[in-house]
Order: sequence, then structure tokens, then C-alpha cells
Amino acid sequence: MQKKKINSLGGLVYSTDPNFKLEEDNIDEQETLPPGKQKLSIVLDKKQRAGKAVTLITGFIGKESEMEVLGKQLKSFCGTGGSVKEGEIIVQGDNRDKVLQWLQKNGYTSAKKS
Repeated sequence: MQKKKINSLGGLVYSTDPNFKLEEDNIDEQETLPPGKQKLSIVLDKKQRAGKAVTLITGFIGKESEMEVLGKQLKSFCGTGGSVKEGEIIVQGDNRDKVLQWLQKNGYTSAKKS
């Protein structure tokens, strides 16, 4: 039998209500748009990063898992590290040109660099 973590119940430990039912989170992920319809924005960011520059890719519409795959492909192409958090793909360093080149090569026509 697997133990449930307290955090997976939203902090709920015990309820005295006999009719209480735990509500399920019904978060519907948006269906992923095809690359040609994605409107991605590529921005250089230095805020709250100890002065180090990162390339942010925002505007992806779709499932979190597919955004993680895109982030992995971009990081691999640029040869750097990074992460996918809160709807943003973060690639370490100033790789705006490389990211734009990769996105255009793979059908993301609406990608813009600013």
C-alpha cells in the first residue's frame, strides 16, 4: 500500500464531516497548437539571476509535457542547460539567435526575438 503525501491532498489531514468528499483538481490542459500557429516570444532576461543572462521562450500553448520536450530540444541544440517552469522555457546564456534559428527550421513561423 502506497502512502499519500499530505501535499497531494492540498494540506488536508482530517475532516470530521461524514459527508465530506475530496474534490479532484480538474485542470484541463489546453490542446497543443501546431508549430505554425504558435506565437512564441524570445527574450533575454537578467532579472533576479545574479546578473547571469538567460533566454526566455514564452507564449507556448499546449500540454506541459510537450513544452518540456520542446525545452529539451532547444537546450540540446544550444548545448546549454536550462529548465521549463511556469509556462516559460529557460535556456542559459544569450542564445536568442540559435533559438530563433531552431524554431524557424522546425516550423515555428511566428517566433519573434525582442
